[in-house]
Amino acid sequence: MSINKSEPWLQTELLEHIQLLLYSFHHWTGNDLIPITDRQSPLAIANSLFNANFVVVSHGTQADPILNYGNQKALDLWKMDWQTLTSTPSRYTAEPIERSEREQLLAQAKLQGYISNYRGIRIASNGDRFYIDQAIIWNVVDKNNKLWGQAATFSNWEAIA
Repeated sequence: MSINKSEPWLQTELLEHIQLLLYSFHHWTGNDLIPITDRQSPLAIANSLFNANFVVVSHGTQADPILNYGNQKALDLWKMDWQTLTSTPSRYTAEPIERSEREQLLAQAKLQGYISNYRGIRIASNGDRFYIDQAIIWNVVDKNNKLWGQAATFSNWEAIA
């Protein structure tokens, strides 16, 4: 299958990653990240998540985790293109002063599987700051409970003047 380079979220490995995002979100929360029908193809599901009206972002399991997915709302909010986002250490989504709190939060989610109702300050690539509110952070796992990373979703954010 040939994938348009202007739609990198439709690459085979990302289609598989999106399935892990959806599976693990449901595994931890009991809820669906997006509504899915049995008739939807992986491509249709990937497009639905990429174009959702809320943020979804994830990183891998590296010692300094690199972002490996962000939907269009995430790209817009952090003011990055796909290539920039997916080469950015996830710690850079928070200001230096906020990073220790972020690390504690990720460690808590790693132990519990997920956390909800998180509120914190994040920073876009151009320096714009914003609050995120009611965020859910979860471990991205497969059906064998292998850890593939962590992800976050939220639909509430507000610019900080």
